[in-house]
Amino acid sequence: MRGTARQATLPRMTACSYRDDPAVPAFDDSAPVAVMDAECAICSWGARMIHRLDRAGTTRICPIQSPLGTALLIHYGLDPQDPASWLFLDDGQAHKDFEAVLHAGRRYGGLGYLTQTLRLIPRPLRDWLYRRLARNRYALFGRADLCALPNPALQRRLLK
Repeated sequence: MRGTARQATLPRMTACSYRDDPAVPAFDDSAPVAVMDAECAICSWGARMIHRLDRAGTTRICPIQSPLGTALLIHYGLDPQDPASWLFLDDGQAHKDFEAVLHAGRRYGGLGYLTQTLRLIPRPLRDWLYRRLARNRYALFGRADLCALPNPALQRRLLK
């Protein structure tokens, strides 16, 4: 169980610590950024949900396969070659996996609040479920090309 808790947390870093990392390309972080696998069907669905729920239209989506996405994952101690994590940056703070989903749901409100029901599941079990889902995402949900989504408004949200 101790290994699980260690995997579930991000390295302790100050807000916007990526700004001081020369390996992370400069980007506009004035609004939230969702870093997700651009080849995963469930991540593509997640991008469409962000687009639908973020009524302000400010959240940007960054594929982990991009130089910025890869650098951000490495900065937070995650493996870009085995992208089993979802990263959500908001106000310079990084949120990962189901915690990122919960944070985003709270931020967007409305139907996004439904994500808060996941809090009923104890965090160690939530983390375990997330890892199982992430490791088997291609087998369970298939592949999709996030960058090929036809919605032009959603395309404008992509950071490449």
